[in-house]
Amino acid sequence: MKTKIVYIFTAFAIVTGLFACTDLKDASYGQVISEKFNPTTEEEISYLVNAAYVPWRETMLLWNGVVRTQELCADQDVLPARPNGWVDGGIYKRWHLHTWTTDDDSALQPWERTYTGINTCNRLLSQIEDGVINVTDEIKTPLIAELKILRASYYYILVDLYGNVPIVTDFKDTSLPKQSTRKEVFNFIITEINDNINDLSETPRGYYYGRINKWGAYTLLAKMHLNAGVWIDTPQWQKCIDACDEVIRFATASGEYELEENQKDIFVTKNENSKEIIFALPFDEIYITDWNAFDFHMYTLASESQQTYQFTNVPWGGVCAIPQFIESFDSDDARLQDNFIFGQQYKASGEILTRSDNGEPFIYTKDVPDIDRSDIVDGYRWGKFEYAIGITNRLSNDWPLFRYADVLLMKAEAMLRLGQSGAGELVTQVRQRAFKSNPEKAVVTDAQLQAGSLYDYGRRDEKRTTFEGGNDILYGRFLDELGWEFTQEGRRRQDMIRFGVFSTKSWFSHDATNDKNRDLYPIPNSALLTNSNLKPNPGY
Repeated sequence: MKTKIVYIFTAFAIVTGLFACTDLKDASYGQVISEKFNPTTEEEISYLVNAAYVPWRETMLLWNGVVRTQELCADQDVLPARPNGWVDGGIYKRWHLHTWTTDDDSALQPWERTYTGINTCNRLLSQIEDGVINVTDEIKTPLIAELKILRASYYYILVDLYGNVPIVTDFKDTSLPKQSTRKEVFNFIITEINDNINDLSETPRGYYYGRINKWGAYTLLAKMHLNAGVWIDTPQWQKCIDACDEVIRFATASGEYELEENQKDIFVTKNENSKEIIFALPFDEIYITDWNAFDFHMYTLASESQQTYQFTNVPWGGVCAIPQFIESFDSDDARLQDNFIFGQQYKASGEILTRSDNGEPFIYTKDVPDIDRSDIVDGYRWGKFEYAIGITNRLSNDWPLFRYADVLLMKAEAMLRLGQSGAGELVTQVRQRAFKSNPEKAVVTDAQLQAGSLYDYGRRDEKRTTFEGGNDILYGRFLDELGWEFTQEGRRRQDMIRFGVFSTKSWFSHDATNDKNRDLYPIPNSALLTNSNLKPNPGY
């Protein structure tokens, strides 16, 4: 199922773009008038509720969204200065060096877009309660539950990135919202999920594709408990296991969720039928027209690669993998080949691709000199999502926000930290598809996962070289497993913080800050200026 932008008008406000699967059969075409809209069918409910999901797509993937806030500050990816630019006032360098400021766009965009999602949920909830949107009691209960847990999912972004944020639930309240502590936000999210989860649909796909069902809510709950030790200083590993087990039991009994035989199949253009995806953000280049809606191919590939994929637009050649991360892969790991673009490149005709500047063969190399200088071919490029031939500046792949491999690995991590046996078996399940040609390498034990990281930490650019290694990282090998499986999925910062290495290790041009305050982003200066109830995060 792909998506289409439509608009819904009510007596109170205009709703922003919302997802749908078919055209509205009405003389108003892309508009639904409130007095005509009394939803009774699953299709009509989808028209209504999907408006509240649009900001998830926007906050994740529009320019300087959550994907960048999680990846460009971490140890897998870097956006160095290129011959064609990518300096942009130093914002990408500040991300890499952890020197961002309260005025940086990196702090602003996730905040604004996420609160747009919260505001949309609050408006719809208010209109349902007031009867402006007229639904039967049978529909009302699960609809309210879905919107409340969706709202909680936006707060999941905020509690992770900013910690101390206002909890806003009343759409009609015009007073300046008061700031809550990180623990209060955490408890609000947990309560909202637990109070509403049993009223959600258990249907995995159909009209519930791209919406939070019961199993998506349990996955969100597991993520909250997984990070509880960081967010509220109280580890909740067993609760994480319990939430994962709910999804695993359903998957085992129903066959509705399972690991794909090939990891690459999760990320192909037509990936809407993947049984590994639990909660997706649907995309379609035809109906989603934001310029930067989903532009990984433009963001990572050099201009010459247009001849390989026949893109309608010339790509910009920016982000690439940090060489130290690439070196951590086993050479037999299929994810290295499947998730990155490297080596000699070819035209769509099969001819060798050459550089436009000197006519030499166009070869993406592993090495990158420095955050301040790089060539057009330096660095392995993002290639996890399929880049369809002839695609526009926007991809049509759906974004798998929650997937079954994540559930298995969350349970494995929690078991490992509790000293329970079996983590290795779960990790091995995920690894098996990556080592088909050498299956014995897929097997990993609990003891191996407790060992240090294989990542060779330390400064590695042309200005400075240090050697820190990863042997001292508790459960570092498990952190490696998360990196190899979830690269390019907008989560590395969160994982590094949970394993205690985000501020304590150096990589590429980044020196360890030893500043725990950098584990949180600053509350944007524009928000501080417009709400006197807000106080800056510590260290800003």
